[in-house]
Amino acid sequence: MASMTLPLCAVAQSEDTTAVAKPEGYQFTDTKVLPTTPIKNQAQSGTCWSFAGIALLENELLRMGKPEYDLSEMWIVRHCYLDKLARFVRYHGTVEFAGGGGVIDVPYVVTKYGLVPEEVYTGLNYGTEKHNHNELDAVMRAYAEAVVKGDKLTTAWLNGAAGIIDAYLGDVPETFTYNGKQYTPESFAASLGLNMDDYVCITSFTHHPFYTTFPVEVPDNWLQGYSYNVPLDEMVQIVDAAIDNGYSVLWSADVSEKGFNRKGGFMVCPAEKLREDMSEGEWLNWSKMTEKEREEQQYKLETPGKELDVTQEMRQLAYDNYETTDDHGMLLMGKAVDQIGNRYYKVKNSWSTENGFDGFYYVSIPYFRYKTLNIVVNKNAIPSALRAKMGIK
Repeated sequence: MASMTLPLCAVAQSEDTTAVAKPEGYQFTDTKVLPTTPIKNQAQSGTCWSFAGIALLENELLRMGKPEYDLSEMWIVRHCYLDKLARFVRYHGTVEFAGGGGVIDVPYVVTKYGLVPEEVYTGLNYGTEKHNHNELDAVMRAYAEAVVKGDKLTTAWLNGAAGIIDAYLGDVPETFTYNGKQYTPESFAASLGLNMDDYVCITSFTHHPFYTTFPVEVPDNWLQGYSYNVPLDEMVQIVDAAIDNGYSVLWSADVSEKGFNRKGGFMVCPAEKLREDMSEGEWLNWSKMTEKEREEQQYKLETPGKELDVTQEMRQLAYDNYETTDDHGMLLMGKAVDQIGNRYYKVKNSWSTENGFDGFYYVSIPYFRYKTLNIVVNKNAIPSALRAKMGIK
């Protein structure tokens, strides 16, 4: 899951019901908005997965009645990069190695390496004020390929990689002081009171039996993290129940569709064809187009209308045909309706506050049903009857 964009910061949201409208076109009224930390900016880095995962933990702390925390995304990125490299080398260069990541990576790092505040590890050790991993990603890829081309491993390859990452992102602190107290990364993580075992992945596909677990087959699932497989209607039920009860949801999705309006701030699946000379399949999937081609053919959705009735079969076919891909990680943290009553989830993104609604987006329920890869949610947010069917204790 990798995606990139531009600037910083938006205000925290409250539980208030709010009307959010633009002068024309789509207009949204928030019906439920959970307390949320300010929007951050991943800028020129493919680290949406870390920003979304950290956003989930920050919101969980607010839900628990704790102060607002600003946790370090690059702490997660740093440790994943090294562990991904080790796996790439051990598999002789035959597995994924890039800056992208999966939905379970944040809990994995917190469990194994602890966590630190943003002020302790900003990851900006290369002379810019915003994240830019273009050079780091290229250097790490070249380094990884050089290591696996050797006849045998040297004793220096892992330390060499750590040296590169630390040069860009910063040295790992053994101890640090935060709010007048001294911590290690492990003791700081423990002090937050979050249990990483509470967070479960959920998906909905028919190529595996329902109510079993399997690793969703996408390249960035390098940890081969397992997801609980449930029918599509039940996955929607889980999200609805979570938000209604104050739990945010990490969301991994495809954002290459023509119904995804980057600047307008919404994601929809209109029932009508967007262009007379394009088939339904062609307009539903833009993944093979360049960014310039998409901009040239962008359909301007002026007002909301009827959306596709997305079935389990449609969803599966899009995944099987590589039309649904693991593009981007975001956070579902509210509900809304448009001016004709269509339902949406409110989305916290890690992109510029100049796009969308001050950096927030709205995803229609049909788009969510069609283009979700998987979600991560606190298991305590899942209705008890569904938890029992899934075998979650």
